[in-house]
Amino acid sequence: MSQADLLAQDPVFQLKGSMLAITVMELAHNDLARLDLQLAEKVAQAPNFFSNTPLVLALDKLPQSEGRLDLGELMALCRKHGLRTLAVRANREEDILAANALDLPVLPPSGARERPIDPGAQATPKPPEKPAEPEIKPTRVVTTPVRGGQQIYAQGGDLVVLAPVSAGAELLADGNIHVYAPMRGRALAGVKGNGKARIFCQQMGAELLSIAGQYKVAEDLRRDPNWGRAVQVSLSGDVLNITRL
Repeated sequence: MSQADLLAQDPVFQLKGSMLAITVMELAHNDLARLDLQLAEKVAQAPNFFSNTPLVLALDKLPQSEGRLDLGELMALCRKHGLRTLAVRANREEDILAANALDLPVLPPSGARERPIDPGAQATPKPPEKPAEPEIKPTRVVTTPVRGGQQIYAQGGDLVVLAPVSAGAELLADGNIHVYAPMRGRALAGVKGNGKARIFCQQMGAELLSIAGQYKVAEDLRRDPNWGRAVQVSLSGDVLNITRL
């Protein structure tokens, strides 16, 4: 078999399932002026939430009596506030035709029970309906290499990795992250807003480092004089500080 034949058989792509977090915005009224004002209030409460947030526009609960919706104007309004429309959920023919004209996927009305999201809820937390879990959980320790495509999350505590972390892998922790080996993937510490969390790398070669939503990507990290060295990463205000260990 020739080299060209072998190359032709080499897969160009793979289809994979993923549990991505996508926000659904369910419209109750066709009133874009009021929507603009109310979205602005939400953005003021939680600006980090409204930053290129993937969105499904749910139009299936709109009252028929409120007339035709301008889908293009609605999408532009959402984009203005940092929401990126991926698809619409609709059952009215005019909404489906409008989505098709804009080359947007149309999802059928959902029978699933969806949980309302309040981006500013951390400022005014509601009393828990069940006993709260302990704030600090035992440290999660990983002793085997973390391969590309793997995601490891230490909920409520720290994450310690004693093996290499490959590009494309993702480490997440509510607390600190320690990597006692080369770190080439993504590390996100303090993912629930703990600005005191830190990241420790024996050899920094990461694609992304983040603490409490503030991050630096590989392009920025490679310019740091500590690239490839043992470092600790901390947060001061909204600035990530990288210092040599």
